[in-house]
Amino acid sequence: MISLFRSAPELMVQYAHYHRDRRNILTHLLGIPLIVLSIGMLLSLVSVDIAGNSVSLAALLWVLSTLWYLTRGSLLLGVATSLVNGALIALAHTPEAATAWGLGVIFDAAWFPGLAVFVIGWIIQFVGHIFEGRKPAFVDDVVGLLVGPMFVVGEVLMMAGMLRSMHHLIEAQAGATR
Repeated sequence: MISLFRSAPELMVQYAHYHRDRRNILTHLLGIPLIVLSIGMLLSLVSVDIAGNSVSLAALLWVLSTLWYLTRGSLLLGVATSLVNGALIALAHTPEAATAWGLGVIFDAAWFPGLAVFVIGWIIQFVGHIFEGRKPAFVDDVVGLLVGPMFVVGEVLMMAGMLRSMHHLIEAQAGATR
């Protein structure tokens, strides 16, 4: 089955195989939200007309990704991931994000702050994978780029004692974190 259509538990187990080191998971808790924010910042610069309304590509991407997260078979994880991503996309549309807290003034380009946050997020990600000693999941399956935000939200939910059956499935198939 194409991984794009797999269930949340299957996707989370697949992604977890690349993320068992606690330090790697911690870097993802920062790096992935920064990447989502940066993509929102960059895509908020472009709008399309939909039924007479100007809609940013960032908002459109959020709607499409929300549909995907909500159809993976875990309502709690899908709703939580969509809400977190929605908050990051909303933040990306603020004037503060457009200037990235001063970077836009320094470099005088609307796209530079988003690019800077994107690069910082990926640097943090790659540091985590140095700890892990393993390549990022998306190298083997590009769907990992969609699973990353879901994995981060899932990790937080599991730390809070939720998604217990998914947590047990991940540890049974991918191993415990170390």
